[in-house]
Amino acid sequence: MVFDPRWAMPPVRHGRMRASNADRETAIEILKSGFAEGRLTQEEYGERVGLAYAARTYDDLTAITWDLPAPGQVTKLIPDVVPEQRQLNGLAVSSVALAFFPGLLSMLAVVLGLAARTQIREQGGRGGTLAGVGIAIGVMSSLLFALWLVN
Repeated sequence: MVFDPRWAMPPVRHGRMRASNADRETAIEILKSGFAEGRLTQEEYGERVGLAYAARTYDDLTAITWDLPAPGQVTKLIPDVVPEQRQLNGLAVSSVALAFFPGLLSMLAVVLGLAARTQIREQGGRGGTLAGVGIAIGVMSSLLFALWLVN
């Protein structure tokens, strides 16, 4: 018998629909799995199996299986692997920091921002937005410095 996890808890709108023999067998598979995993005592298992055979509607089956996961469903309380935190690109941070200083430093901020975006694209990591901000502010700061020199 192939187990379909969608039947672990039938939709509410079908709760009063009559259950078939296949539905009862699916509920019993859930109970067997719960018993094998130690979620039910032998007494609870026996009682619920009797109720499954006597069930007439989906509501009856849901009442005896609602607190059990579907067979084979993984239930972990603590994840095995912590997702890797992508590192913030140092060139992007430097780009933003230097962008506020007029003259050669703001021009260097543009170069560092472009280098940071290239690194992030090739190697991954965080800081693409910072690099863009460093480039934008660096260009504006450089232009303002150039206008100041001209006047």
